[in-house]
This record gives sequence, structure tokens and C-alpha cells, in this order.
Amino acid sequence: MGIVSWIVLGLIAGVIAKILLPGRDPGGLVGTTLTGIVGSFVGGWLSVKILDRPIPKDIFDLSTWVAAIAGSLVLLILYRLFFGNSRERR
Repeated sequence: MGIVSWIVLGLIAGVIAKILLPGRDPGGLVGTTLTGIVGSFVGGWLSVKILDRPIPKDIFDLSTWVAAIAGSLVLLILYRLFFGNSRERR
């Protein structure tokens, strides 16, 4: 996949992860995109290591999207575990 494909995949995966796990997280559009891109790598790594199933390099494959969204969810959960609701209004 090209760089543009990774950015689009990251943006969409990050948005879906934030929809599935609502809350106040930092970053806006750029943070959501970076969360999705890093989540894609995390999801792919977890898929290979835990499930022993390689992720195809095609952006239109369902397993690529599931891995990217799952990785983004893992990142959001870890962020909330370590930093909590630090952006919560007081």
C-alpha cells in the first residue's frame, strides 16, 4: 500500500475506534489519524504474533480493516489506562 492509503486507512480506523470507544481524547483530526496509523501497525503485529495469521497488504481486505480498528482500540484503551480522563473539565 502507498502512503496515501495508510493515511486514509489510519483516519478511518481511528474514527471508527473513537466511535466505538467514545470519550474525550486528545489530538483532533491529526491525533485520530496517527492513532489509526499506529493502530494499524499494532493490530497487524498482534494478528501475526497472537493469531499466527498474516495480514494481506491489500487495503480492501476485511482483515486489514479489522486489525487496524482493533489496534486503534488497543491504543485508546492503553491511553485511558495510563492517562485517564486528563482532559475532563473541572
